[in-house]
Amino acid sequence: MKIIARIVMIGLAGLLVGCETMHHGGGSASSHSESSTASASSGSGSSGGSGVTIVKPATASNHQAGPVEICMETNGYTVEPAKNGVNEGKGHHHLIIDTELPPAGSPIPKDAQHVHMGDGSKCKTLDFGPGVHTIRALFAKGNHVPYDPPVTDAVFIYVTHSN
Repeated sequence: MKIIARIVMIGLAGLLVGCETMHHGGGSASSHSESSTASASSGSGSSGGSGVTIVKPATASNHQAGPVEICMETNGYTVEPAKNGVNEGKGHHHLIIDTELPPAGSPIPKDAQHVHMGDGSKCKTLDFGPGVHTIRALFAKGNHVPYDPPVTDAVFIYVTHSN
């Protein structure tokens, strides 16, 4: 039964990652080099190789229930604390957990499904219960309003009961 559940989860994850990439311009789970300065093509996650990538955990990976470290890299954008204000080509990460992206032009809510990383960090450890979970990275300006089109990436993980 566990094998069938994993096969179904991996197939679903592959389908959803493909759809997420098509609709939001997010990267893949492969690694891109971290940008230390904004490029001339900032403002779109789908043009000129700019964007955000979740580099950890890998999509369709299996985890024991409990803490999972999530790490992102940017390409064409500079990560900075929210307190630095709104600066084109710069911003900070947000994690959107098991829900859709917020509407374009709206500030990202702050709750259990919308995790703000306004300190400028690139990794965050979160606890997950058993099941399939969608983790979306969403890069936003200092005012917590995402770029339009969204600069985003997604992975799907499978969390099992801890032994």
